[in-house]
Amino acid sequence: MTVENSADAAAELGAIAHEYWEATLDAHPIYASFLGYHDYDDRADDLSAEHEHEKRRLWSQLRGRVQAVPEGQLGETDQITRDLLIGELDDAIRSVDMRLTEIASDQMQGAHAGLLMLGGQLQAPEPEHARMAVSRIGELARMLDQAAQRYRDGAAAGRTPARINVSRSRRQVESYLASPLESDPFVNLNGPSDWDGEEQWRADMTDAVRDILRPAFSRYRDVFANDLEPIARSDDRPGLVHLPDGEELYQTLIQQHTGLALEADDLHQIGLEEATKTIRAEFAEVGERVFGTSNVREIFDRLLTDTSLRYGSSDEILAHAKTCLDKATTAMDSWFGIRPQAPCELTPVPDYLAADVPPAYYTPPSADGNRPGEYHVNLHEPTERGRFQTASIAYHEAIPGHHLQLAISTERTDLPSFRRLSLGHNAFIEGWGLYSERLAEEMGLYEDDLDRLGMLASDAWRACRLVVDTGLHARGWTRQQAIDFMAENAPMDTDTISVEVDRYIGMPGQALSYKVGQREILEQRARAKATLGSRFDIKGFHDAVLGAATISLPVLRRRVAAWMAR
Repeated sequence: MTVENSADAAAELGAIAHEYWEATLDAHPIYASFLGYHDYDDRADDLSAEHEHEKRRLWSQLRGRVQAVPEGQLGETDQITRDLLIGELDDAIRSVDMRLTEIASDQMQGAHAGLLMLGGQLQAPEPEHARMAVSRIGELARMLDQAAQRYRDGAAAGRTPARINVSRSRRQVESYLASPLESDPFVNLNGPSDWDGEEQWRADMTDAVRDILRPAFSRYRDVFANDLEPIARSDDRPGLVHLPDGEELYQTLIQQHTGLALEADDLHQIGLEEATKTIRAEFAEVGERVFGTSNVREIFDRLLTDTSLRYGSSDEILAHAKTCLDKATTAMDSWFGIRPQAPCELTPVPDYLAADVPPAYYTPPSADGNRPGEYHVNLHEPTERGRFQTASIAYHEAIPGHHLQLAISTERTDLPSFRRLSLGHNAFIEGWGLYSERLAEEMGLYEDDLDRLGMLASDAWRACRLVVDTGLHARGWTRQQAIDFMAENAPMDTDTISVEVDRYIGMPGQALSYKVGQREILEQRARAKATLGSRFDIKGFHDAVLGAATISLPVLRRRVAAWMAR
């Protein structure tokens, strides 16, 4: 198409954005179903290298077309769309070029982990979708087989996985396989209501899961046990720096997860400054009020060992989390002009995942409105869970954190779908979550200084991530070095630290996004306050940050600058 005027430019950009989104759904049909696009309910992702290269050709073609659209002929909203398209297409191309699928076998992003996390949240609202879901079972089995082969290919090329990630992934699959068939999330898929064919459909699903899907999970498990674990990297060599192309790979992942061209050494030093000095001083101040001591080690020990600060049951955890959600929901009006329509519901993490995932996580509402936002709370070993953590985590994951952010994004139906529904731009998403923990203090949501210690604990935890992630993947740290640094600088129990460090080992660069994004939002807020003075409006600032849906940090800078200029 020849672009001759602004109308042509906007039309061409809109066509490219639509084509890109359709191609994204085609590449990720399980995610499409999760969003509510039920035409994909009989399909699963194609993880073959051949399919990836087909998609790369398309991404490259689309990238060239976007670049040819003159930015000067676009309005502000379309300029943002153009920038985001270029960034996402560049990331997609780099992902194929760096063969990232080969190293994604860990307990958080492995093919099995995505299925087990999303399996209980998929829906089949109509009989046609339910029948398609039965057909999908065979496709899921094919996907697991493909994933296992890609992991073997990576190992054969010298990209051996870390043994701790192989072990955790294998344990997740074994836990799923040991669970009763009648409680299987795929057998219990949420199907149509008042449907005459439900009984036969349930029987068909049960047969398919028993005879096709579970055997595929068994084959997948065997690859981890027999092919990967014997050659996996030891706990002394868990980082990417130990792989042949590890340095380049890590730099690519830093760029993908932060959206910025940052150096590992700089991030390491920022983390050290915050974790060992700035936040530590805050701990001393608040700890003196709570425990009568400013000794940070003593404060950490009290938080971790005082049994009176722990829960007595899983019901207590859920009740506390609900109280936090209710308070935050009530307080929103004074701090946000834009608020989501979708509710945020509280739900426990499934038992078969609980031992190997973080204390909580959030999943956004579906595009079709059939599924609300969900705040998943981990109830594993409740009597070992400290009360001080619950509030800050709730405000990060739910309200005013990810639910506010991602539900607003989902509901911006005037924007291209890839902007509303993409889960890219990690630094913006996780940076907002971490920013929300400090914002909750300004909103008066923390009940007492114990909650504030929880806020500091979460902030210290994320500052430690800058140090540990770069330590592991750029400096060659051992797993134990990472664990020791976390234990010294954040009040976290041994099991939680192990889960976290193993997550950083398996998802290089992802942990950087929290602090990088939080610091960027705080920097933009400080700049806006300094520029606007008495005209600064916190609701307006938050609407500027959240109102354009999910964006990159460079686009955030543009958004705030444009808001200040109005």
